[in-house]
Amino acid sequence: MPFPSPFSGSDEGGSTFDEWDTFVLEHLPEPGPFLEGHDVLIGEAHVAFRATTRDVFEARGVYDATFGYNLARLDLDTRHPDAGFRYASERRGHSERSERDEPSVLRAEFTPTTRFCPQSETLVKGSFRAWNGLADEHDYDIIRVRVAPMHDEAERINRMLSQLEEAYRETGEVCPEPDVASRSAGTGEPDGPSTPF
Repeated sequence: MPFPSPFSGSDEGGSTFDEWDTFVLEHLPEPGPFLEGHDVLIGEAHVAFRATTRDVFEARGVYDATFGYNLARLDLDTRHPDAGFRYASERRGHSERSERDEPSVLRAEFTPTTRFCPQSETLVKGSFRAWNGLADEHDYDIIRVRVAPMHDEAERINRMLSQLEEAYRETGEVCPEPDVASRSAGTGEPDGPSTPF
């Protein structure tokens, strides 16, 4: 039996995956606290950014190793209706700067399939690096990423993501030092060069 293409719209039975151009709210996780108070993307806006995400993740190899597909496809997997990404346009506070000068920020919150998902740290780190490393592919100055609080390591992972984000804002590089992410995670060991992101 041939391995199914990660970009096919549906499986053989037509029920495992939604189509890429559909927005099925029942098959997406609820927006979590990182998106609260911001403009959550729904309908065509979500679908459009999901398409961008698919292309960016394909270019950078952000794949779920368990399922063997581009991580953007998790949004379409009907077997895991509470997992995947939700996005929100960040609302900025009042500022003396004009709106034209305000950076355009998107927030992305990843909900894994289980609270003990061992890939979550790698996947959200890879997502951050892919989106911000290929910034020409979208309309945002920065995409901020967090893992949903249901994950048992969410606090530690989100601290690491916050530090990656801060380094990116300061340097304009998604990985200014090879050991930034591992120092943030408290391991003391640098990321190896085999990281595909």
